[in-house]
Amino acid sequence: MHLDVVDLHSFYYRTKLGRIAQRALRERIVSMWPDTKGQTVAGFGFAGPMLRPFLTDSRRVMNLMPGQQGVMPWPDGLPNHSVMVEETLWPIATGTVDRLIVLHGLETCERQADLLNEIWRVLGPGGRALFVVPNRSGLWARRDKTPFGFGRPYSLGQLESQLRKHQFVPLRQVSALFSPPSHRSWVVRSANWFERFGGKASFVLPAGAVMVEVTKQVHAPKRPGLTEAVRKPLEVLGGVAKPVQGREAILKKKSI
Repeated sequence: MHLDVVDLHSFYYRTKLGRIAQRALRERIVSMWPDTKGQTVAGFGFAGPMLRPFLTDSRRVMNLMPGQQGVMPWPDGLPNHSVMVEETLWPIATGTVDRLIVLHGLETCERQADLLNEIWRVLGPGGRALFVVPNRSGLWARRDKTPFGFGRPYSLGQLESQLRKHQFVPLRQVSALFSPPSHRSWVVRSANWFERFGGKASFVLPAGAVMVEVTKQVHAPKRPGLTEAVRKPLEVLGGVAKPVQGREAILKKKSI
């Protein structure tokens, strides 16, 4: 079940907790991809808040929003980069995306296999995709007052296993959203401390979001004829008589 785009926009841009989540996720993403100059960067789901740092240097930035969620212009005050798409059929040429962020797109999709196949298709050689999903053991997945409380939450192992089944190779994993999902003033004031402490001691504070960066696995093309079995072995000594031993050899000699 997809969330409505109005509710997502309201959370990330109009609530203190949403701005905390936006800042925490964005800092992780920018640290992973500090340079996208000349590259095509795309986001699927509700990835707009994470894409803004890439507008300056990237060759192209696309904000893909599924029709089940709805679409709205993005970014504010600048030319629109948003487009509404069918979640498993994107108007993008094969192999043209260099960086792709999936936020609130995988866990709410009812056709996850088809979505992952489409992501694999559009990702270019050497391209990277970053999946941001609710952590199954985190506090954020247990509260439906945030977008991370909807859809299917994942553990790190579950997410990596699903991605491998669709020919993705996990490269690195990070976590974010260590502060409690609360609007209380002391939580808001301490959000930066929670992120710093959680990043160093994630075994103490469960993260609200799991982030896995992957690249697409491409098998080497098979050359015709190399894998064919030899149906008839070459008989190098086909014209030479085989030696005969014992009593049969003696009888054969006398007959000659």
